[in-house]
Amino acid sequence: MPSLSAAPFRSASLVGAVLLCATAASAQTAPAPLATRALAATCANCHGTEGRPVEGEAMPRLAGQPREALSASLRAFRDGSRPATVMHQLAKGYSNEEIDALAAYFAALR
Repeated sequence: MPSLSAAPFRSASLVGAVLLCATAASAQTAPAPLATRALAATCANCHGTEGRPVEGEAMPRLAGQPREALSASLRAFRDGSRPATVMHQLAKGYSNEEIDALAAYFAALR
């Protein structure tokens, strides 16, 4: 039986480790699309499904708003500079990456 060299296996292991690290790094920089949709779903209780409230409701529409405005509002709620009844408590739980992902998600909806 021919002997197998360890070199190809080492190279494959190294490539696999690099890919795993790259995947982990990208997962830390921005939430995955499914995770973003799950975060956005928590907004539906007040702001309606996919950020579209029922006509005549007092809650603001999130869908289609400018990404920068949504990010700024969430950060202002989080740091307490924008008064709120509930949002200041909810926004405290979001990282900058989650805020940016939510803002991009709702801005892309029409």
